[in-house]
Amino acid sequence: QVQLVESGGGLVQVGGSLRLSCAASGRTFNSYAMGWFRQAPGKEREFVAAIRWSGGSTYYADSVKGRFTISRDNRKNTMYLQMNSLKPEDTAVYYCAADRVPGGGVWTMDWGTGYWGQGTQVTVSS
Repeated sequence: QVQLVESGGGLVQVGGSLRLSCAASGRTFNSYAMGWFRQAPGKEREFVAAIRWSGGSTYYADSVKGRFTISRDNRKNTMYLQMNSLKPEDTAVYYCAADRVPGGGVWTMDWGTGYWGQGTQVTVSS
């Protein structure tokens, strides 16, 4: 059974940093990408960043480019999201996800057929 478990959320002041972790288990992810999504109250879930498990290519939403860094540790089967220069608009529940990469590449993924974690709350206070 595949499990994705997020951790590392919390309360931080504007300009601060947090590192989220997503521990994956239950299968190998060589043909997968893993990603971070977030959902703020009253808003739709949005893509934040993704990484191909094999090769490590990374992809970012424009809103976080230059502030957030996604990475993975293959030995630990864990993905990370380093978040710097946090803003109030980064406040949301952050979810990790994993899904197979289709022929069109990561930007064509809809992630709906993949695996999802339960989420971790990130709150940025001003």
